[in-house]
Amino acid sequence: MRNVTDRVKNPFGMQPPCPRYVPGYGDANAHFHVVGDHPGVHGGSETGVPFTNDAGYRLQRALEATGLLETTGDEPQVARTFLSYLHMCVSEDTPDDRSYTEMERYFDAELRAIAAHVLIPVGAHATAHVLKTYTARPVSPPLDMDALHGTEIRGSGFLVVPVFEPAEWDDTHHDRLVAGLKELQRTDYRREVDLGRFIAGDQPYHVR
Repeated sequence: MRNVTDRVKNPFGMQPPCPRYVPGYGDANAHFHVVGDHPGVHGGSETGVPFTNDAGYRLQRALEATGLLETTGDEPQVARTFLSYLHMCVSEDTPDDRSYTEMERYFDAELRAIAAHVLIPVGAHATAHVLKTYTARPVSPPLDMDALHGTEIRGSGFLVVPVFEPAEWDDTHHDRLVAGLKELQRTDYRREVDLGRFIAGDQPYHVR
């Protein structure tokens, strides 16, 4: 089953309990789901689109180089990609643990509606959450994000490619991420099996 919405911004009509928020943005049938922290870290409070500050544009350029974005900017054109935050509300302060917990249901609903094949968490906080929640792997902070950057981690139904915080990139991080994502796309990252032969009819039935 595939989503039918053609909206790029907030395709699932999320309405979190805050006056200002940055909803998910991109292809509702995405293969790749880029997961950021919150607007105060990765931008969007002015544009309403995730990853639209200096660090976010830096990440966008790497995603464009790998074919996950067609253009960069305040309203990038996506290609099989969805961008969203763990905590979509705009706040002057860093959200506390209780606030993250309250917002988790909105992020989780969006993630499961899209059901992308590859999760790309950006920064240590998003990476720790994704690894703990969607791979069942033990997480022992602090994570070595520089070592994890651009590498592939197999989860339960998802592949995970962590990204070192873009605001702290040096000259190597762009190229390492581009190389990792290009290599991933040369593989069967969807990890699907056709079980159609076990059911009546001649239609394929792909599962992960």
